Amino acid sequence: MAFARALARRCDHHFGERVLGIYLIGSLAHGGFSPRYSDIDLALVVRDQLSADDLALIRDEAVAESGLFARMLSLFWSDRAFRIGRFPPLDQVDLIDHALTLRERVRVRPVRPTQRQIRSYLRGEPLRNWSDEVLRLAALDALAAEDHKRYLRALLYPARFLLSWATGTIASNDDAVALLENRADITLDLDLMKRALRCRNQGCDADALFAERSKLPAQQDAVLTYVHRAE
Repeated sequence: MAFARALARRCDHHFGERVLGIYLIGSLAHGGFSPRYSDIDLALVVRDQLSADDLALIRDEAVAESGLFARMLSLFWSDRAFRIGRFPPLDQVDLIDHALTLRERVRVRPVRPTQRQIRSYLRGEPLRNWSDEVLRLAALDALAAEDHKRYLRALLYPARFLLSWATGTIASNDDAVALLENRADITLDLDLMKRALRCRNQGCDADALFAERSKLPAQQDAVLTYVHRAE
C-alpha cells in the first residue's frame, strides 16, 4: 500500500491535471492479496491518453520507488470515456465496486458492463489465454521458478472464471472457490483448487502440486463444456 501511494504521488507530480484519478484495483482492493503471488494493480483514468513513453515513465518511477514491488506492478489505464487504453470489462467492474482511491481530481466511472458483455469477454481472450497456458503447463517436465505463479493461476482460473460468468463481478480467489461448493452443474476437481488456494494464501512453493498438472486438461474440458452448453 505504501508503494502504491508513493507511486501515485510520483504519477501525479509528472502528469498533473492530465490525471483524473489513480486507484488500486485487484486483490489489494477486493481482498485475497498474496505477497508472493499477487500483482499490484494500479489504475489511472486520464483526460486524453497515455503514450508508450508515459507508460515507460511510470514503470521507471516504480523501479525508483521499489525494485521489488515494481516487478509486481500491473498497469491499467483509460480515458474518461473508457474507450481506449488497457481496461478490460472485468477490471472496469472492479473499479466500480472495489477501487481504493489514491488520487482523484474528478470522479469518473465507466458504464457497468452487462452480464452478457462480461460473458462475451470471458469466452474470448481470457479463455483462449488460459487454454493455451493449460496446454503449456501440462506438458512441462519441471516447474521453473517463473512458472510457480502461472501454475497456481491456471489451477485457480476455473473458479474465477465461473464466479464472473455467474455474477458479472470479480472477487477474491477465496470467494471464487467457495462459490463452487454448491455447483453440481460442472465437474471440476474442487479439492485440487482448494489445495492451490491454500498454497497461494500461504505463499508456499507450487512444486507440491506439480504432479497434478495432468489434471489441467480435464479442468479445461469441464469449463469449455459448461460454456458451450450456455451458448
